[in-house]
Amino acid sequence: MTPNTPKRKIKDSVFTNLFQDKKYLLRLYKALHPEDSNVTEEDIKDVTIKHILVDADYNDLGFSVGGRLVILVESQSTWTLNIIIRALMYLIQTYHDFFKRTKQNLYGSKKVNMPKPELYVIFTGEKRKNPPDTISLSKDFFDGEKIAVDAEVKVLYQEDEGNIIGQYIIFCKVYNEQRKKYGQTKKAVTETIRICKNRNVLKEYLESKEQEVIDIMMTLFDDEQILEAYAEDIKNSEARKTAEKLIRKGRMSLDEIAECIPALTFDELKEIEAEVMQLA
Repeated sequence: MTPNTPKRKIKDSVFTNLFQDKKYLLRLYKALHPEDSNVTEEDIKDVTIKHILVDADYNDLGFSVGGRLVILVESQSTWTLNIIIRALMYLIQTYHDFFKRTKQNLYGSKKVNMPKPELYVIFTGEKRKNPPDTISLSKDFFDGEKIAVDAEVKVLYQEDEGNIIGQYIIFCKVYNEQRKKYGQTKKAVTETIRICKNRNVLKEYLESKEQEVIDIMMTLFDDEQILEAYAEDIKNSEARKTAEKLIRKGRMSLDEIAECIPALTFDELKEIEAEVMQLA
């Protein structure tokens, strides 16, 4: 951990940190339903599923307003249709919690009351073409066939300084640009905040929680570096296992093996060869 990065048992993202505030959650809802102008903060119930058993960050959001159950999931960097399944699984778990909380009997003869679902994905990454406005299990996984259970997800990806969803997308795009420029550094984070405040993008939120946002983003940098180091360890471990097998077979010289496994240096291959010979 860097000196600028405190340890966090629950790792918020900027997405969840922003919208756990009812003030901003109300703005989000009104961006989705501008016709519902009479809704207040008191009308919104947060039903976000918290990861209480694992030390993990989460980028999903659930809330109910009247007869609506709204689920938002964020796809941060790489576009994937698998987000449909993630949204569907999240919805099912939310319904499970809802029926338990409202003490409704799913095995009784009386029809249960349930809020109408709305599924959204906020896409903040890079894609050559704009993603479609909607994606669905039927259309994108089963060639449009009629299936027993379908899920339609609306895709939100437009930058728009006029609403909080569009502003959040702008914030993420600015962050991606600054990260490319400055790498995984505090400079990339502070420049993102400076640029967004100057553009009046999430300005109120960033001014009131600037240090908290810096801490969140620096923590995520550390997590990514740990994952990258772990992936590199796995890669090297697999490379060593492959080299051991080739050396045992004795059909290739070390020079030939080095060409096949560029992840290992020639000196490393010599060490592996010596270990194999000792065990022979």
